[in-house]
Formats: sequence, structure tokens, C-alpha cells
Amino acid sequence: MNTVVESAPQTDQVDALIKSIRIPPRPSLLADLQRELGADDPSPDAIGRIVASDVGMSGALLKLANSAVYGGRRKAKSIEQAILFLGINQVAALMTGLLARQAIPVNSAALASFWDISTRRAHAMVFLTRRLRMGEADVAHTFGLFCDTGVPLLMDRFKDYEATYGAASMEAHRPFTDLENERHATSHAAMGCLLARNWGLSDHVAWAILHHHDFAVIDDAATAGPVRSLVALSLLAENAISRYQGHAESNEWNKGGAAACAYLGLSDEETAEIMDELLEAFHEE
Repeated sequence: MNTVVESAPQTDQVDALIKSIRIPPRPSLLADLQRELGADDPSPDAIGRIVASDVGMSGALLKLANSAVYGGRRKAKSIEQAILFLGINQVAALMTGLLARQAIPVNSAALASFWDISTRRAHAMVFLTRRLRMGEADVAHTFGLFCDTGVPLLMDRFKDYEATYGAASMEAHRPFTDLENERHATSHAAMGCLLARNWGLSDHVAWAILHHHDFAVIDDAATAGPVRSLVALSLLAENAISRYQGHAESNEWNKGGAAACAYLGLSDEETAEIMDELLEAFHEE
């Protein structure tokens, strides 16, 4: 009885804390896009008009559509061609990412490369999904882009979060989010999940964001397969990014890489080959 009574104020404090962290509202263009995608027969023309309503969005989408990761030998010269080449769902994923970049400000010098890294992770997730024929490219892209969006939200809320993030990055054994929860009663994974749900992203994306530092889910049969796959693939993506930046294997890879490779059915040789292919794709961007 006493335990319940004593835990209630603590729960209220955590709830109040989370409510004090500003979650950017879902952009109206994203709401329009999701409404069209939710129709019985989504119209490529209608989606094209939504994209074309923002000049900056149109140019950015064409650039992405023609990048090494998404484009083939064909080059899209119009929004209509980009939709034709990529498909409605992939265009929606790319637009969602572009809108996220506009809506989530990154004001800290410590996060100067935040969106560049997030974009590279999203591209890596798409590459891996196609390379391993596992999951849907648009879902992988969205997860890769959004999985760390809680970081700038917490950086904006807590003056000392930069130090927390740096210390958590150096944790060799404990989950990344343990130190965040100890110091701030929440984590970037939890805030990213909340943002994803508020923006109407898929449940699989939201839950994978919540668990992307909880590598036990990879072996948890009770967790949905797409969530486990996203978490496993994200470890490969992060390791490739670490190598691209000239670093050794990341702490996160050392914590969960073996479980990820076992789940994905990859041998050491296959993993090394995929890493090389990813690095080559990064250099072509």
C-alpha cells in the first residue's frame, strides 16, 4: 500500500517533466499527405500537387530521388517522374523526412551535423532493406531519420543534456538510455517515440525508435518482427557511419552487433561485405 502511495507523486513528476518538453506539432503538409495516403485509392496526382505546393520541398525531393541511394540510371526531371520512379510510399517517406528537418530545430553547436548523420542513417537503412530484402524501404527510411529526433528535444530542454549524451555515448556495457533516464527521468528514445506517435508515423517505427538501444528486443519473440528487424538493421547502419567517419566500431555495435547479425542470418564475411558496400554508397552521395 505504501509503495503505491509513494510512487504516485514520482509518476506525476515524470509526467509533468515529459509534458514540459516541447514536441513540434505535425506539419500541415504531412497531415495532408497522410490523409491522401489513407484514402482507398491514393492518387499520385494529388500527392504531386501536395509536394509541388512547396518549391523548396519539390527541389529537395528531386535531388533525393536522383541520389545514388534512391536513383537508378533513370533520372527524374519532374515531381511526377519522381513519384513514378520511387513509388508513392517512398516519396511520402522522403517528404516526411524533409518536413522533419524543417520542424525540428537543431540549435546546439554539438548537433551541427545532426541532420546530415540522420539522413545518412536513413539512406543506409534503405540500402540494407533492399540489399537483404527485409522489410519496406519507406518504413526503414522513416525510422532511420527519426530514431534520434529525441536528442535535439532533450538538448533544448536540459542545459546539461549535452554532457549526458556524451557520457552515454561512451558507455561500453550499459544501454545508452540508462544514463539519460537516471539524470533526466526520460530518454531520447522515449521522446522520439512520442514524436513519432504524435506525427502519425507507423506503430512499428514508433516502437523501434523506443527500443533502438534496447538490443534485447532483437531476440524477443514477443516483439513484432518489423520492430526487431529495424533495430537489428540500425546497428549495421550505425557501424557503417562510424567507419565512414574514420572511427573504430561503435560501442553500440559491440553491445548488439552479434545479436543483430545472428538475427539477420549474416556471417562475419557477409557483414564485412555489406559494410564495404555501404561505405562505397556513402562516398557516392
